[in-house]
Amino acid sequence: MTAMTQSVGNPQPRARRRRRRLGSSGRDAWPFVLPALLPVMLFSVYPLVYGVFLGFTDAEAGLNVETNFNGVDNYIKLGGNELFWSSFKIGLIWAFSVTILQFLASLGLALLLNLDLRLRWLARTLALVPWAMPPVIIAIMWQLMLNPDYGPVNRSLEALGLPGGVNWLGDGSTALAVVIIVGVWAGMPQTTITLLAGLQAVPVELHEAAAIDGANTRRRFWHVTLPAIRPVVVAITTLDLIWNFNSFALVFVLTAGGPGGTTMLPSLFAYNEAFRYGNFGYAAAMGNVMVIVIGAILFFYLRGQMRRRLQ
Repeated sequence: MTAMTQSVGNPQPRARRRRRRLGSSGRDAWPFVLPALLPVMLFSVYPLVYGVFLGFTDAEAGLNVETNFNGVDNYIKLGGNELFWSSFKIGLIWAFSVTILQFLASLGLALLLNLDLRLRWLARTLALVPWAMPPVIIAIMWQLMLNPDYGPVNRSLEALGLPGGVNWLGDGSTALAVVIIVGVWAGMPQTTITLLAGLQAVPVELHEAAAIDGANTRRRFWHVTLPAIRPVVVAITTLDLIWNFNSFALVFVLTAGGPGGTTMLPSLFAYNEAFRYGNFGYAAAMGNVMVIVIGAILFFYLRGQMRRRLQ
């Protein structure tokens, strides 16, 4: 009786036993987690750590080339590289423009696909078509469509009596805008599907209650729909911003950074520095700067999420 009373009155032995069970279960789980963890460490963590290390060296392309640690020399050199910072500004314009336009277009399409329309299943399937195409194929397809001589875009403009024969991707005044449009079209499917899932999770009762209170469609959208899908909007726009800032294949195939560097994204600049000029260490330093920017975006996103949860 006394031992039972001491056990009930003193929870420490029970907590100690629970910790032992959790510790043993954690050790037993390692053999199951390790096969999934090894590829992540090998193909994600190791390249990231090695890339950070290369940014502090003078690594260059070639056989039997000695690599030396040079501290922050690459970053000092990078600070005075106006071409890189120009590409960085273009990358920010590209990333924010594509993300904002992509969100607006995807939200409109998601609202349309959320309506009870005939052949809605077909419309949802067609909305996924760009997602099923590799970025290289998308870029080649748009190159053919925008061809100044035989592309259907210029032919359509000429049929409407408008000036045709425009070299959309070869003219510095139009190249960036056209590449942004292509980026919006290519990235819409995943944003649309995510927003559509968020819209379908909004309780119908909220809309019915707002309608009974006299709220019209516009007010229901602003005061019911948007607040309900706000976490989804913040998550998908943050991911889109990161993906767009890191974009490479689409722009590389479309313009390769031209004409005259008007579409030279930071990733393209680092690629040229590494594989065209062989300056691996210098290119890695550029990549590290991009990692810092992406890390800052993730930091503000996660901090906002934590604050929202604590409210």
